Amino acid sequence: MVNGVVVEFPALKLMLLLPALGVVFNLFLGRRAGRAIVNVVSVAAVVGAFLLALWALGELLALPAGSALKATLWSWIYVGPLQIDLGLRFDALAAVMTLVVSGVGSIIHLYSCGYMGEDPDYARFFAYMNLFTLSMLVLVLGNNLLFMFIGWEGVGLCSYLLIAFWYDNAQFAYNGRKAFVVNRIGDAGFLLGIFALAAAFASRGLWTLDFAAMREHISLVSSAVATMAGLLFFLGATGKSAQIPLYVWLPDAMVGPTPVSALIHAATMVTAGVYMVARLGFLYQLTPATMEVVAAVGAITAFFAATVALAQSDIKRVLAYSTISQIGYMFLGAGAGAFGAAIFHIVTHAFFKALLFLGAGSVMHALGGEQDMSRMGGLRRKLPVTHATMLVATLAITAVPGFSGFFSKDEILEAAYVSGHYWLWGLGVITAGLTGLYMFRLFFLTFYGRSRVEAARLPRLHESPAVMTIPLVILALLSLGGGWIGLPAGMLWGDRIGEFLRPVVGQVKSVPGLEALALSAVASAAALSGLVLAFVFYVAAPGLPERAAAWSGALYRALREKYYVDELYDFLVTRPLFFLSDVAFDRVIDSYAIEGLVDGAAAAARGGAAAIRRVETGNVQHYALTYLCGALAVLAYCLYYSMRHG
Repeated sequence: MVNGVVVEFPALKLMLLLPALGVVFNLFLGRRAGRAIVNVVSVAAVVGAFLLALWALGELLALPAGSALKATLWSWIYVGPLQIDLGLRFDALAAVMTLVVSGVGSIIHLYSCGYMGEDPDYARFFAYMNLFTLSMLVLVLGNNLLFMFIGWEGVGLCSYLLIAFWYDNAQFAYNGRKAFVVNRIGDAGFLLGIFALAAAFASRGLWTLDFAAMREHISLVSSAVATMAGLLFFLGATGKSAQIPLYVWLPDAMVGPTPVSALIHAATMVTAGVYMVARLGFLYQLTPATMEVVAAVGAITAFFAATVALAQSDIKRVLAYSTISQIGYMFLGAGAGAFGAAIFHIVTHAFFKALLFLGAGSVMHALGGEQDMSRMGGLRRKLPVTHATMLVATLAITAVPGFSGFFSKDEILEAAYVSGHYWLWGLGVITAGLTGLYMFRLFFLTFYGRSRVEAARLPRLHESPAVMTIPLVILALLSLGGGWIGLPAGMLWGDRIGEFLRPVVGQVKSVPGLEALALSAVASAAALSGLVLAFVFYVAAPGLPERAAAWSGALYRALREKYYVDELYDFLVTRPLFFLSDVAFDRVIDSYAIEGLVDGAAAAARGGAAAIRRVETGNVQHYALTYLCGALAVLAYCLYYSMRHG
């Protein structure tokens, strides 16, 4: 890794200020200003942040490799030797993430102007969307762990607000709470990781949580502490990035508006865990055992989610499991030491997954909100732009050669193979085949075959307005060409994004040209075989899926019911907790301890008051008698004392 220079760049503050102003405007003035003004302000806030990120990138590229821009907001915690500022750091890693968050976020905001055009609560929606963007920018630009944690918690809060946006629906509100609670479990691990790392540095006299300082002095941390902290941070990542065992919130998050799904899945929340692991790569490199855990969990999650996606009928739910699977690939790359490849896949995934969700939203818009693929089919002629752009996105996520997902997924699988994780590489190749199968299943069921659309919806079928289709076209172009910034070494301009990130995240060993070509061919063959199989099942012989489902029996039912994991969680976690809260807390602790303490204090107060009331009668003769008795008692004591000691 290379150390460059650090230069002050106050304009970084404006990246946070613009979406923050959007939040304030929409909350307090949005309804009175009107829909058109809200749309302009909300989109302009994020577009402005993107333009500032481009400016900062230009400044960064003019500096030596490994350099960074910085800006300090204000002093925050000054306790003895511990001094923590709220500061921003724009290095290569933060630059890539900031461009993704603000760039793809801008497109999603623009699309939302059309998608949410009829919703009466549009101002609140855009306030939450701007707040989501602000929180994610804090997360990726924060120069220390505590500031990152503020953004980390911010995106968790916003996910709850947006998933449960239509909170008058009880199920939607419940799913929002589920996302919030599951993420809190992971966040507890993140906090404990911060405490472990802070204690380790403080015990050696270094009172800091600044990323640059920690990286410079990481040798002060023992292997045991690094392992413990790394696993705790990864627990936080499994919650935020929806990996086993804390992935269960993400499929249920699909109840939110479709632009929310695109924002959560493509540009913000679910990639936060991968970014955090890459940012702390200097810590993970100290503990190979933790790297093994990260890689294994990523590969297993990728395969697991891909199998579940095969049997889902809800178009957004298929995409949700697809996201879980693709994030698994990113963790496989990070666990194999290829942090740059993991970040590269974040970039390409942002393009094609945002396009897939927005394309699904366009289909739902045309069908009056329908999400069940069994009630679609034959839509390619009615929705030509949506069909064409979703084809590009499906080819990209399948990793067909030439499309963006091919380049980043290839790097990850190659890194897994080179690092000696052969069984994880094999699992990744199998998952590539499953990806082609379930994604083209979605594509063919939606756009090909006979129409299964309800007769009442047919007259209203139409392509989405330009404010929704233009973002689709932009994302399609990025999904087609976005991966060419990371070509294999020696091909044309080479791996530009890898070279840019290398000073921050390091690099991994590569394989010779012929071996790399063979590995790529194997992965591509698997992906294309999934595509061909989907064509046979859902276009050439559409009766085959039903026969295959009947033949597989229990296996198909398990896939359709998501391996009964939700039921298992309900049995092992939810019901015991409700039982404990009902029996132990409500009937024992609440009834006897808490209520007993309160009632006992009240009874003691009543008893004392009753005793005093008997004395305080208001009768002057009683008071005089009491005074006389007291005086005689004092006199008697004085006489007794003088006789004993006199």
